[in-house]
Amino acid sequence: MLPHQTDISVVMATFNGERYLRQQLDSILLQTVSPKEIIIVDDGSTDTTLAILKEYATDDRFRLLVNDYNVGYIRSFEKGMLQATCPYIALSDQDDIWLPHKLETLASNIEDHIAVYSDSMLVDKNGMSLNKKMSDLKNQLTYNNCLMYTIGAWAPGHAMLFRKALVDQCKPFPALVTHDFWLGFVASCNGGIFYVNEVLVHYRQHASNAIGANTQQSKKQKPTRAEKILTAQRRMQLLYEKCPEGLTEQKEVLRLLSETYQRSDLKSRWKRMICFFRYRNIFLAYKKKSVLMQILFCVKMFFKIDA
Repeated sequence: MLPHQTDISVVMATFNGERYLRQQLDSILLQTVSPKEIIIVDDGSTDTTLAILKEYATDDRFRLLVNDYNVGYIRSFEKGMLQATCPYIALSDQDDIWLPHKLETLASNIEDHIAVYSDSMLVDKNGMSLNKKMSDLKNQLTYNNCLMYTIGAWAPGHAMLFRKALVDQCKPFPALVTHDFWLGFVASCNGGIFYVNEVLVHYRQHASNAIGANTQQSKKQKPTRAEKILTAQRRMQLLYEKCPEGLTEQKEVLRLLSETYQRSDLKSRWKRMICFFRYRNIFLAYKKKSVLMQILFCVKMFFKIDA
C-alpha cells in the first residue's frame, strides 16, 4: 500500500553546500509524492548555506536545525532522523538531484519491508551524466542476510526509504561505520533491505563529496595499516555484538570472525580463511568478482584483514 504523502520525512545534513543545494531542494519539492516534513541539520556552514535554507524555510514543511558546533555528517543525520515524526524516512544528500517519482516509487515498493533502496546514476559536478550507474560499479541487490554486510555493502543512504522503527533499532549510531551502512546492516538483521532496480537519483560526484562512489583517487589522507587493522577489528566486533541472538548461524559466523580478527596465530588465520571460503558467495555478493577472484580474496584473508 502506498503511504500517504504525509507519512514521509525527508532528512538532510548540510555543510557548506551552497553550490548545489538549491537544485536538490527543488527536486525534493517537485516530488510526485510530497513529504510531510523536510528536516535539515546544518553542521556549522560558513558559506551561504544557512541563508539559502532560511529562504526555503518559509515553506512550513521545513524544519531547520543548526548544530552549535561541527559534529560530522553521521551525528547530523542521526540528529535529523531522531527528530523525524513520520513513520517513513528518506535521507537526502545536499548535492544530488532526485528524479520526480523517487519517493513515490520507493514508497510503492516498501510493502512489508523495513527498508528499500534504488539504483543511482552518477553525474559530474555540473549534473551531466557520467554514463555510469552505481550498479555498474558493484552489484546492487536485496540484502536479506546480515552476513552480506560482513566486509561491506552497496546500499547508499541517498537512495533509501525506511521505516522510522529502524532508527529506533539503530540508535545510538556508532561512529565507526557510516550511518547508511549501519541502517542497512540493522535492516538486514530484521528482514532485509529490498532493492528497487530503477535509477531514482542523480548522484553528484565532485571534489567536496563527504562520501563519493570512489570513481577517482581520493585526496584525503590515507589511514596507516595499523589504523586499518584496528578499524577492521572493531568493526567486526561491532557487527557481532549487534547481530541478534535469534540469528543463530549468522551470530556464530560473526563471533568466529570477530575472534580471529583479534589474533594472528596460524590456527586463527586458518579458521578465518576457511570461514571466508564457506560463505564467500554471501560475503562477496555485492562485489563484481569472478570465481577466481573470490578464491584469491579468501586466500588473502589468511594474511590480512584490512581488505
